[in-house]
Amino acid sequence: MHVTSKPVSQEVIQQLAEYFSVLSEPMRLKLLNLLRDGEKCVQELVDATQTSQANVSKHLKVMLQAGILSRRSAGTSAYYRVEDPLIYDLCNLVCNRLAARIEKQARQFRDFSLAPPIPPAPPIVSEV
Repeated sequence: MHVTSKPVSQEVIQQLAEYFSVLSEPMRLKLLNLLRDGEKCVQELVDATQTSQANVSKHLKVMLQAGILSRRSAGTSAYYRVEDPLIYDLCNLVCNRLAARIEKQARQFRDFSLAPPIPPAPPIVSEV
């Protein structure tokens, strides 16, 4: 029996693509990892990433707009935390898939050899 998939609107596809594009930036993944342990102020994130405050703020704003993070102000500081912890489940799924792929590739390399094993080199004997 063949099941036909339901058509998906262009708007849904666009929003999904935008959500995934948020995660396509290495600095954003680094920031998410730093926020794994809980809320942090912008300066803590700047110090941990050793990049500019403007760069960190730019990436935090993108994730805030995507609904991944939430923000609160306290005095002159802004604090960010992960609003959607499912983001870590998504990252774990991808990491596990990549690890399995790398392990399979490593097995293929170990199983394939064109040359006989190289014997160990004889010990070097110095003449005095």
